[in-house]
Amino acid sequence: MDAFIWFFNLGGSEIIVILFVILLLFGGKKIPELMRGLGKGIREFNTARNSIESEIREGMRDADLKKVEERKAEERKAEQ
Repeated sequence: MDAFIWFFNLGGSEIIVILFVILLLFGGKKIPELMRGLGKGIREFNTARNSIESEIREGMRDADLKKVEERKAEERKAEQ
């Protein structure tokens, strides 16, 4: 946990050094390509997450409707 907090506790000079190292490793021409790939990956991840969330919501809604229908059927049986 301490490493996680330390990792995101970066100052301005540390960020500049990291960006400089990235520039040296990949070169100026490859960085836009890397960022496009990163953006595409994030977009695909969010799409998949939204799809899973909607499926879970739909399943919960179906389960709730089934419970309501079962209660109505029980009430009808009790009235007879």
